[in-house]
Amino acid sequence: MSGTSAALKPPADAVKPVRHPEAPAPGELLGAHYEHCFGCGEGQQHGLHLQARAGDGLSVTAEFTVQAAHQGAPGLAHGGILTTALDETLGSLNWLLRVIAVTGRLETDFVRPVPVDTVLHLDAEITAVHGRKIYSRATGRIGGPDGPVAVRAEALFIEVKVDHFIENGRPAEIEAAMADPDQVRRARAFEVNP
Repeated sequence: MSGTSAALKPPADAVKPVRHPEAPAPGELLGAHYEHCFGCGEGQQHGLHLQARAGDGLSVTAEFTVQAAHQGAPGLAHGGILTTALDETLGSLNWLLRVIAVTGRLETDFVRPVPVDTVLHLDAEITAVHGRKIYSRATGRIGGPDGPVAVRAEALFIEVKVDHFIENGRPAEIEAAMADPDQVRRARAFEVNP
């Protein structure tokens, strides 16, 4: 991205992080972090149902099919939907560090239109960490991992504690997530950006 803002440029003393030893294995499907997440949850009728997989190092891949409910201009994906797909993919990177983080800043470049019924292939990687700040980037391609670039993004995620969600989320959903007897599902509900 040529016009990246200063907020998305890691400082000189930022470091390249190391994949957490308990991170999902390369190729492992990450699954939805929360059933009602618009990006990855199966409980959202018109959601993206994005499926992300752990990649090598500090990378993930994902894909979703643009549905008619996702269009902006006739027959084309809405730019906000494409940005959501990038955000969801970038948020999945945090599983590789085993941290809870939220989107602090996200800049998207739209390179070409994405038609309805297109499978958008996304890849993302963490580029640096500085304190609680996690810097990353993603690319979306049409028709396959080597297809033409349609969208690109750079992002800054901020590591937070679970209290961020408890204090700011709607009480009914927070209580339902916290009451889930499945400890893994309960913890995963708060793993990715809101």
